[in-house]
Amino acid sequence: MLKVFLVEDEATIRETLRDTVPWNSCGYIFAGEASDGEVALPLIAKIRPDVLITDIKMPFMDGLTLATMVRNEFPEIKIVIISGYDDFEYAKKAIELGVSEYLLKPVTKMNLVKVLDELRVKIEEEKAKEEDSSKLDVDTQEYELFAHRNFIEHIVAGKSSVQRIYEEAAKLDIDIRASSYSLALFTIPSSEKSDEDEFLREKILAYVLKYPEYVLIRWTITSYLVLIKGDIDKVNQAISSLIAVVSDTCSSEASSSSWYIAVGSPVERLSALPECYEETSTYWAIRYINPDCHVLTAKTAGDFVGSGNVTDLSQVDLSRLKPEILLTVMRSASLEEIPSFVNEYLLSLGGATSSQAFCHYLMLNCRFLAVDYVTSIGFERKAFLDEITCLDLTEGNVSSQNLKRYLTEILLQTVKIRTNKSVNQYMDILGRAIAYIDNHYTDEELSLNVVANSVEISSNYLSAMFSQEMKVTFVEYVTNKRMNRAKELLRTTDLKSGEVALEVGYKDPHYFSSLFKKTQGMTPRDYRVQAKA
Repeated sequence: MLKVFLVEDEATIRETLRDTVPWNSCGYIFAGEASDGEVALPLIAKIRPDVLITDIKMPFMDGLTLATMVRNEFPEIKIVIISGYDDFEYAKKAIELGVSEYLLKPVTKMNLVKVLDELRVKIEEEKAKEEDSSKLDVDTQEYELFAHRNFIEHIVAGKSSVQRIYEEAAKLDIDIRASSYSLALFTIPSSEKSDEDEFLREKILAYVLKYPEYVLIRWTITSYLVLIKGDIDKVNQAISSLIAVVSDTCSSEASSSSWYIAVGSPVERLSALPECYEETSTYWAIRYINPDCHVLTAKTAGDFVGSGNVTDLSQVDLSRLKPEILLTVMRSASLEEIPSFVNEYLLSLGGATSSQAFCHYLMLNCRFLAVDYVTSIGFERKAFLDEITCLDLTEGNVSSQNLKRYLTEILLQTVKIRTNKSVNQYMDILGRAIAYIDNHYTDEELSLNVVANSVEISSNYLSAMFSQEMKVTFVEYVTNKRMNRAKELLRTTDLKSGEVALEVGYKDPHYFSSLFKKTQGMTPRDYRVQAKA
């Protein structure tokens, strides 16, 4: 219900209005009262009513002064002026202030109820439009993040010419022109079942989306990739700022330790971004080798990248041989990360790999860990080993090339099994989510949170999973369902556009028409005319 606050210096009038007007029946809560503007102002700031009813002439602070101050500080509050003076100047000043109503005393209950009803309708319409506007902004943002993904993927993979990059950037309204570029990968805590870390994600994403130097996409379910652009000074500043925001936001939480950010060195041309991405991916792989290093750059990862100066086993950092490193990769790495990880892992071991005994130990250790892991997630040991073609490499001398091949193949096969199992789980969850959407897409209250609750996972996880597996966003899927139903109703019925909007889940016909035109290229009316032509 809406809140109303009354300011009137005459106690009899104030008490009569307070006690006789059916506030609840009109959709209001009587939230407070005061005898003059000076007393009222701090109470209004605390209560934040939707409607302020104030007499115009009062001691200490009159109604016009109060209305002026409230209008400046709380422009959303609707103001009703009550005056015992039938004076044009008072009315003129009230109009200039933008008050909603100007009532002359004596105010009858009927007149005030009529004004309250009209204001309630107006406030509810404004709030609905504000919600729809906010929803449209969120929807647009989600569309853009998804559309940008293919664009960035093609750049870092070196699949697009510079001319094609500029053409695609123009279509997506991205200003890609710059003298320097860099890439950053970051991940923040994310739970499949909980939204507890959602505010961390929102804070970081809100920062990144605010500045034109950053182009953001979701890279995997739990990570994001940022293209950073500008002149070299701006790029370096943007890198420092992004690292600071991710670091300060995530490390401020005592329970937050699974965040990482990796940044490549700036390059001077778009065509060099694949090399920048390769460098960034190399740093990104270091998080498995050194999980305590959360910021991974040329400076911080230097002790690990390409370190091949160990000459005997006594110099090997045994912490880098912990089984947890390989197990973490098996449990969480993507297939694309394995080659970079193996390369950096072996480099971090340095000259120790020149020992045949050490190589055999490392290979067998990786094999036994992999077998234990795949069997723990329900995969048969024999089936796993039958897929490995390099097991015989442990027989005899092991070259550095064969060691790399052995570790890479075993890890790839392990991650592939885990990924397939995860995909099956995803598809089960997605199947239930899609079934829920298909049965409820015309509900006004349908949202990502509602669907996520129905399948018992976090909304952020469902959003990422939906985009990853369905190749469309949650919003796109729901919107397509609603638009297809709307087109059917426009073709086969005489329902008005506003009625069609309600039928497909939109309470505001203006929002429906705007979205219909955006997605279908024409207004609902034009579509109906064309369909019936």
